[in-house]
Amino acid sequence: MSRRLVSLTLDTLEDLPTRCRSCVFWELDPVSQDRAIECGDPALEKEAWISSTLLEWGSCGKLVYVDGVPAGYVLFAPPAYVPRSVAFPTSPVSSDAALLMTAYIVPQFVGGGLGRMLVQGVAKDLTKRGVKAIEAFADARWDQPQCLVPADYLLAVGFKTVRPHPRWPRLRLDLRTALSWKSDVEYALEKLLGSMSPSLALGPAHRSGVS
Repeated sequence: MSRRLVSLTLDTLEDLPTRCRSCVFWELDPVSQDRAIECGDPALEKEAWISSTLLEWGSCGKLVYVDGVPAGYVLFAPPAYVPRSVAFPTSPVSSDAALLMTAYIVPQFVGGGLGRMLVQGVAKDLTKRGVKAIEAFADARWDQPQCLVPADYLLAVGFKTVRPHPRWPRLRLDLRTALSWKSDVEYALEKLLGSMSPSLALGPAHRSGVS
């Protein structure tokens, strides 16, 4: 079984889960998102966001392939590139951190170490660029697939709460910690990414809103 980790580009965008390709929950502010869904083309908006982020900042996602088949991905960027981030009551993201937007492992590939590959790939990438941490807006009441990651899982893999909130706490992972995770924490990370069902493809039906 061959495994390959690559950076997200416009050429590999089509390898994201179908609904993820047209989801702009993170990439647009709430008003612009609604407008794109009602009278625009969210898929084109997504492509435009990735294109501009790649040009201005660099790699903003990782994909992993198993025997040539897309098996999972993670999306990340500086908070300034993520309009949705300011809609959370626990914003803003720290100035030295990148925002973990979303992550997903195809169910059939859960348990193969792909979660570790993805997030450690992100950690190494960001470390080379001088970024010191990854932060995420978590859902403390997560009960179904949606755009936010469950807070309990992030805490289990080493994230720490930097701003508490009853629903949307902001959590942080120091990249030095991420690069030295032990196997038990790596397994917990895989469980985190694999716990999300295929419907986490982040389409309109699964947006929970943060207003």
